[in-house]
Amino acid sequence: MGIRYWAFRIWYEFQRKTGLLRLRFPTKSLSMTHVTLEMWRGQKRSFLFDFDGLEGTRNTDLIELKKRAGRIQNHYFQYFHHQWYHVTDWHTNPQNGFVYNQNEHWSAIRDFSEAAGDIKYVWEKSRFTFLYDLIRYDYHFRDDQSQVIFSFIQDWILKNPVNRGPNWKCSQEITLRVLNWTFALHYYKVSRSLTQDIFDQIIHSIHDQMRHVAENISFSRIAVRNNHALTETLGLYVIGLLYPFLPGSECLKRNGKKWFEEEIQYQIYEDGTFLQFSMNYHRVVMQLLTWAIRLAHANGETWKNVVYEKAKKSLYFLRTCQDDVTGRLPNYGNNDGALFFPLSDSHFRDFRPQLAALAKLLDIDLGYGNGKWDEETAWISGDLKRKSAEQIQLANVNTFLESGYYVVRDHGSVTFLRCGAYRHRPFQADNLHLDIWANGENLMRDAGSFQYNTQEKWIRYFTGTASHNTVMLNDFNQMQKGKRFIWHNWIRKATGKVTMSAAEWNEDECSEDEWFILEGSFKGFLAVGKDIIHRRRVSKRAGQLHWIIEDWIENAPPFLMMHQNWHPCERFFDQYEIRAADEKGNILAFSVNEGWYSETYGHKIAAKRLSFSTSGRYIVTTISIKPQNAHTSDTPVFS
Repeated sequence: MGIRYWAFRIWYEFQRKTGLLRLRFPTKSLSMTHVTLEMWRGQKRSFLFDFDGLEGTRNTDLIELKKRAGRIQNHYFQYFHHQWYHVTDWHTNPQNGFVYNQNEHWSAIRDFSEAAGDIKYVWEKSRFTFLYDLIRYDYHFRDDQSQVIFSFIQDWILKNPVNRGPNWKCSQEITLRVLNWTFALHYYKVSRSLTQDIFDQIIHSIHDQMRHVAENISFSRIAVRNNHALTETLGLYVIGLLYPFLPGSECLKRNGKKWFEEEIQYQIYEDGTFLQFSMNYHRVVMQLLTWAIRLAHANGETWKNVVYEKAKKSLYFLRTCQDDVTGRLPNYGNNDGALFFPLSDSHFRDFRPQLAALAKLLDIDLGYGNGKWDEETAWISGDLKRKSAEQIQLANVNTFLESGYYVVRDHGSVTFLRCGAYRHRPFQADNLHLDIWANGENLMRDAGSFQYNTQEKWIRYFTGTASHNTVMLNDFNQMQKGKRFIWHNWIRKATGKVTMSAAEWNEDECSEDEWFILEGSFKGFLAVGKDIIHRRRVSKRAGQLHWIIEDWIENAPPFLMMHQNWHPCERFFDQYEIRAADEKGNILAFSVNEGWYSETYGHKIAAKRLSFSTSGRYIVTTISIKPQNAHTSDTPVFS
């Protein structure tokens, strides 16, 4: 992590343990009334949406939205897009009933506590993401729940004193809460429910919270430096822009803009990939870029060219990895349920709403056509009828060298291979993981990430090599697991490529057909030996749903067994088959081991994990459509 990182962490821990952080973050509000409500209503600042752009998009058939809004009014909240809890306060972990002390200084609250459980279950409600369901309901059904929304916000302010309690601990969570309150304030700007007293309370709290973020920004920009830093720096810019009457607003805006541009340049690689190696977190960046570009342009400002360039490259990368039928991407990397600003009824795993909204701002057509994902574009990017100037063109063969992603798009399928070295912190030991999609079904999938603060066995499974479609040596991971998010023996040497050629196989099934060839190799498993290399070659027959996967292990100690793991979807064997052989041509039977699948944060289900094992150092595996299905369709669609 470097000397600068460790020097900062030592200094930060010193401040925490000696109480210096308590002095830097006082528990008394310093805010006073800065502007009247009428002056704010009349100020010349434009927000994300305008009601002219939304005109004509109302839909009273959104029955599920209506149900969700009703549940929220009765204090039922959806956590991580899959489970509802009845929660009436702001400090209870609904998963285990633990209640945090709302008066304890945030610096004294531990991130990880067995008794408290996962703190994200407290933060989730306090993000106020649920406001979007209420606001969207009001828009579509011509209702006004502003009084309900403002009562939620007032209650939070009352029950969460400045710099005390768990909801002041994370600056990213603070920023998201402030941004979501800002969205509500602008939607209900002329509502009768918004009085001067309520406005003062909200503005004072926004000021207190963003002062906290500004004071603690070095932690995110040095010790964390990922989507947290992007969120917080953008938050400083947005609040400085939209609330110019707040003391220090010009400084917030200026620094926020400068730092956000620096973070975008640092965190998004030149090929459009993201340093956190996570599809879900990369979507977070797309939403932040959408807010940044829309708000700047609406208020007569622009960003440095690097922001637009990295946004376009990121769009291309994510669209390349996307299944055309469902809009989903591989369940790859950290998936903590983050979807900051949900403005459509699309499934959480469907990336089309967020990518389409950003693409419209950049005048790019991603080829989605029309669907319910368009609502987010209508809210943020304006006129849906206006055609974009640039039509994205997706290649069959795609190489993203900086992060090590290799993708083939062919015949309604996406073949995704990951093989990369790390110069930034890894989250999972998953090199040479293979994800296969065909016509809306994730045939071979990533198990997900489940939960950050849970039993050690679940952390090791979901972040480890065992939960990915790659090779293990005995039960050893490719890298050595440390505490919490730490990995030792980072993979430093990895290469890969994608080509298209005529492959010659010894089997009769193929001679001179065209094949897409994805190849990768890395040096790893340092915990069990030096110079151990895993090489993989994936051959995809052009125009057909047929894959041949070859794995070689070099320089491994002879006592280690080689295990090739697969995580098929539930309906895989309805239409497909998988078979394998060793280096001598001996057929290998797969064993069915305990496996798990987590599509959303905090939720897991039992799933099959298939393993082909050998004491040798080579396995060749074929995945193909069953012969009885081949004559009816080469592209089966699961019902």
